[in-house]
Amino acid sequence: MTEIVIWLIAFALILFFSIKMWETTVSAGLNKVVPRVIKSGDDNRWVWSVALAVLGATTLVRPIDMLLTVIVLAILALVIKKVTGWAMGRANFH
Repeated sequence: MTEIVIWLIAFALILFFSIKMWETTVSAGLNKVVPRVIKSGDDNRWVWSVALAVLGATTLVRPIDMLLTVIVLAILALVIKKVTGWAMGRANFH
């Protein structure tokens, strides 16, 4: 029960501050990180704020789980990159 309360408080605070500071810092920071295809405008403010709040609250409450998830995703991305490079090298483009 305590974990849920801490998560909800962290979620609410992160959501509040990300919406409040959207114009000054959050939007500019997201535009530097995300690809140009999905760059955020003012219409995506709520979607990005909720996503950041969920990730931030989960990272505060369960940091080891988030770290292990990032490690597994990085390993999968590396394997996919290596297999794709190997397949492109073996492909015969005539």
